Amino acid sequence: MVRSRRPPGAGAQPLSPKQVWRAILLSTLLLVPAYWGLLVGLVSIASDDPERAPSAGPWIAFGLCLIPFVFLALAFLSQQPRAPRATVWAMILCLVVGIPVSAVSADAVTGFVAGVGAGGIVAMRSDLDRAWRARALAIVIVSAWAFVTVRTVTDVALLLAPVLPFTSLGVADHLVEIRREGPS
Repeated sequence: MVRSRRPPGAGAQPLSPKQVWRAILLSTLLLVPAYWGLLVGLVSIASDDPERAPSAGPWIAFGLCLIPFVFLALAFLSQQPRAPRATVWAMILCLVVGIPVSAVSADAVTGFVAGVGAGGIVAMRSDLDRAWRARALAIVIVSAWAFVTVRTVTDVALLLAPVLPFTSLGVADHLVEIRREGPS
């Protein structure tokens, strides 16, 4: 079997902004229950009264089980040419980035935003050359924002954390596209 040397996105039609934002919206809607499951589990572990707190295991398992499907949905909805491979790499990056960031920041929310965002960089198709730099910068910015707000305005950080990763990727791609078009 001979494999072609064409780039993975060769011949694919560029995605319309409507398709990109639909993929981001639906993936984010799938990410929210995963986030809340993880959050409930982590809060119950840290609870002062373990007898009144819910069991942490099922909630954490539920959240962790949904994460691969979030990346799979993002890859397929954004028409990633190699969606299964991108999903596996997204899960690996989510762990490789999210766990150390959580350890360094001493909070789970910042690590969640950084890890899911890093995975989203790989899972979401990009029609732009070198858009990964803008995407990585966007994830660094929203992770820093999460770090600061967890310590200052905790309620806002907890509510917005699942919305930040994929939305920031879409905004980064949009800004790169505007920059490439130049002044009109």
